[in-house]
Amino acid sequence: MEHIEAILPSLMIPVSYLVLYLVIFTGGKYLFSLIIRYSIYKEVSENQNSAVSIAYAGFLTGLTIVYIGALTGPTQGYVTDMINVTLYSVLGVFLLLISRLINDKLILSQFNNREELIRDKNDGTGAVLFGSYIASGLVVAGAIHGQGGGIDTAIAFFALSQIALVIFTRIYDFITPYRIHDEIENDNRAVGVAFGGTLIALGVLLMNGASGAFISWEVNLEKFAFYSIGAFVILPVFRIFMDKILIPQYDLSKALSSDKNLGAGILEAIMVICFSIVLSAAL
Repeated sequence: MEHIEAILPSLMIPVSYLVLYLVIFTGGKYLFSLIIRYSIYKEVSENQNSAVSIAYAGFLTGLTIVYIGALTGPTQGYVTDMINVTLYSVLGVFLLLISRLINDKLILSQFNNREELIRDKNDGTGAVLFGSYIASGLVVAGAIHGQGGGIDTAIAFFALSQIALVIFTRIYDFITPYRIHDEIENDNRAVGVAFGGTLIALGVLLMNGASGAFISWEVNLEKFAFYSIGAFVILPVFRIFMDKILIPQYDLSKALSSDKNLGAGILEAIMVICFSIVLSAAL
């Protein structure tokens, strides 16, 4: 009995964080359902709409990444930690919802994302949204993880990351021999998966640029710029290099655009994510 009483306090802390996660998770899901203007239940269960499921899974994953970033930050005592984790997680939910609007207006800007998801059940659009949510979640998690920062720094680096995502979209579209919007609008899942994976890879690098102790705006902005510019240069070069070595006998761009080869899209997505993780560790 005494042993049980001794371990109860140590159990209460992880249990309380799990309960808080469920509260944040449920609240985030509810807010998401309010702004999307369609029924997730109907699309997933009745219409078996995998595009909606993919995009929704990306949002929930991004939300979880933000929560982990808040949870694993520097500790300031249990009560203060609970308050901080709650505040930063709620902020993260709202930032993820904002990233959805940015994706609609500036990343996949040449068609109506909602129509692609609901009317066309376009898995490629769902995959890009999946990658965008996770990339945004990674950056927010990085911005709130270190010491010295606050809500202002989290919002600032989130805004910078969204600008970086938009700029990178233009670069990626320029280096590929096909038009991303055209391919995705034509229900090309392979291109959507490949591009969504590339957004996650960019998010990994931007997360490292935004993470760490906040020293000063000058120092931390220089660090973020270093990772951003590095990503703009290295990831496209890696994409071209990978096109030649991943399957030497098979033109990757042709596989994605002409053949709509989903397997090739998955390979590109995984390889570029793996590369970004190794590059982040090396830097």
